Amino acid sequence: MILIVDDKRENILPLQKILSLHGLESDAAYSGEEALKKTLQRNYSLIILDVQMPGMDGFEVGEALAGSNRTKDIPIIFLSAINKEKKYIAKGYQSGGVDYITKPVDPELFILRVKTFLKLYEQQNELRDIRDLLVKEVKIRKEAQENLEEKVVQRTAELTQKNAELELSNHELQQFSWVVSHDLKEPLRKIEVFVKLLGERCLNDEPNGPFYVQRSILAAERMNNLISDLLSFSRLSSEPVFENFYISEVIDEVTTDLEYAFEQKNGTLTIEGELPEINGVRSQFRQVFQNLISNSLKFAKENVDAKITIHADRIDEPDFEAPATPDGNYHRLTFKDNGIGFDEQYKEKIFTIFQRLHNKESYEGTGIGLAIAKKIIEKHKGLVMAQSKNGDGATFVIILPVTPN
Repeated sequence: MILIVDDKRENILPLQKILSLHGLESDAAYSGEEALKKTLQRNYSLIILDVQMPGMDGFEVGEALAGSNRTKDIPIIFLSAINKEKKYIAKGYQSGGVDYITKPVDPELFILRVKTFLKLYEQQNELRDIRDLLVKEVKIRKEAQENLEEKVVQRTAELTQKNAELELSNHELQQFSWVVSHDLKEPLRKIEVFVKLLGERCLNDEPNGPFYVQRSILAAERMNNLISDLLSFSRLSSEPVFENFYISEVIDEVTTDLEYAFEQKNGTLTIEGELPEINGVRSQFRQVFQNLISNSLKFAKENVDAKITIHADRIDEPDFEAPATPDGNYHRLTFKDNGIGFDEQYKEKIFTIFQRLHNKESYEGTGIGLAIAKKIIEKHKGLVMAQSKNGDGATFVIILPVTPN
């Protein structure tokens, strides 16, 4: 089953017709929030996701799907009629997409891409099934070996066990390597060949054709690298990589991505004080700042220019009301806007997942963003709190240690 996500019904119907003509079943969701709920209720083999949607845009939905164990392996194809620039296409791949298609959609190329990624998803599922069978086989053989040890001389049993384990390990490694190299790498090689053929035979008159072909080939190469990494098993339990980076750089990236939203709300962002350099997971903080800034734009007042201010200082203690100290042990970042605000009695509730303070009809959203932001900050040994009054804007304060423990 394929899930098509677009806020406009007239965009979904033609895609469903194309899929139906090729015997492919499809389902529809008319918002990012509805799409996330549907993925909790049933399994999908592919998601076709429109980029420009009210509330959660396609990139936010893609990142939410990539962050869930249930949906992280589902291939996502982004569609866009507006965001055709290189930075948006790159963002699509960074948000978990396997392809990025600009409208109007060529039906023949579209169905070829859909079938290719459906086949790849099927191969991935087969690989997981084989691995499960291997785990069961190992368990059965270990139990049998334990029973055997009780019936023979201990030394003979130890030697027999080690020999059996060595043979089993070699067999598992050979079988697993064959599955990886044959069942997954072979389709990837075909994808690269077909994409090159498409570029040579079908995209000669398309100005951006070579770029699309190159991006598709790079995506296949990245998947090939991921398959190779499975052989080492080392990355399955790897921890996120911490690095030093300047918050100002991440804020610049976020404001660039939200350029269209700023234009819609006639918004401005002002920075007071020098934004610090911190040590952490850059991509996670990018998600935090994007949630905060996009919320300020989303909940801006009608017919009022949206204004967002970020103030940075340092404090000695992890106290939101602590006085500023130039050489303090903690960074304090304050995000303030002039939006509709909220009743302060709910200041803790807004950080609870799936909690909403405003009606869904007026303001799109799932209530996930701030819960994720809080979790990220706490993982970096930080604190976050919110202050507001109805109609008087909202303020979010983040405290982070200057030198992580």
